[in-house]
Order: sequence, then structure tokens, then C-alpha cells
Amino acid sequence: MQTIQHPLRYWLTALLAAVVFALPLTASAQSQSPEAMIRDNVTSFMSRLEGRKDYYANNIDELKDVVDDTLDEVADFRYIGASVMGSYFQNATPDQRSRFAQVFRQTLINTYAKGLVTYDYEDLRVLDNQRGQRYDDQASVDMEVIATNGQVYPVSYSLRLANGEWKVVNVIVNGINLGLTFRNQFDQAMRQQNRDYDAVIQNWAPEVGVDELERGGDA
Repeated sequence: MQTIQHPLRYWLTALLAAVVFALPLTASAQSQSPEAMIRDNVTSFMSRLEGRKDYYANNIDELKDVVDDTLDEVADFRYIGASVMGSYFQNATPDQRSRFAQVFRQTLINTYAKGLVTYDYEDLRVLDNQRGQRYDDQASVDMEVIATNGQVYPVSYSLRLANGEWKVVNVIVNGINLGLTFRNQFDQAMRQQNRDYDAVIQNWAPEVGVDELERGGDA
């Protein structure tokens, strides 16, 4: 199997490792700290994917189904969708808000699922020394993706506690705030489409520039 040595794949692996293949965050989310939850989820991901890359590479639709089945449990896509829409959210109809959240989720599944089975990494490591929580309902969990060449890519997850459950609402990779990046792309699309919500939603195709991830930024 061909290995894709690409910084974007490091991000994809890290993001999906802690989000897509996570254990359902139901009752355990109330008793676990966000750090322990992410640590358990990374361990779960690595054990589920180990030895099955070839299988999923040849059954990519099955992998997408697995991803789709678990996303609702670990990520708050309604919250993420509202954040990405930014100032445009207020004037969107309830149907447009709902459709964008679904489209946003589906594009991530379609675009990134294959990255899980085409990329080899050395290690995924949740840091022992985490930043303290400033608020009871918000938390950040820091981890690192270690490439086979030794390059380390920092990843920080933002989580939100709602209805007794911790859910991921944003990711910062190598100092690049992906939520903010997607929000800027949504704003650009709205300007190009003369604020036609339906056209933007129908043609939504989020991208994160590889060069941007390589350069990094200020978290």
C-alpha cells in the first residue's frame, strides 16, 4: 500500500483518531475528564484500525458508514455548523442551518475517511501536562502526532460540555485554527455567491491548504 507522506494526512489522522473512532460519549463522559476521554478514544482508535487498513482500503464505503455512525456521538456538528457560518447564521433559515451542518459533516466523511487507511504514522500521543480548564463547560486537550521521520505536529482539541456530555467543537493543528479557517472560507463563498445560502451549501467543499499547515501559525 502506498504511504502518503503529507502534512495534511498527519492532521487527518489525528483529527479522526480522537473524534471519528472514539467510543460513544454518553454516561462515561460525565465521569471522565476530557483528557482521559480523549486518551481512551485514541487507544480505541488505534486498536480498531490496527491490522484492518487493507480491509477498509478495499471497503471504503463501510469505513464511511462507521465514521457516519459515530460522528453524532462525539462531535457537536450543529454547534460547529453555527460557528462556521459565523455572522451569517442569524439570517439563515432553520432548514438552511440544519442542511449546512449535515453537508459539512458529510464532506468531512467523504474527503477524509480514506486518509485513515492510506497514511502511516509513528505515534499518537496525548500530552501528560495539560492546560487547566478556565470554565467548567469548556476544555482543551493537547496531543501530538509523531511522523515516521520524527516530525512532531501539535494538535489541540476544543471540547464543550452540553447536557452532561463532552463533545469536540474545534481543532487546532500546528497553530492553525481549523474552525476559523472554515469560517473564513464560508464568508468568502457567501461573498462570491452574493449571499445565496442555498448555493453556498450546495457547493460547499471545505479545504485546508497544505502549505498553510506546513507553515503553522499562532494557536
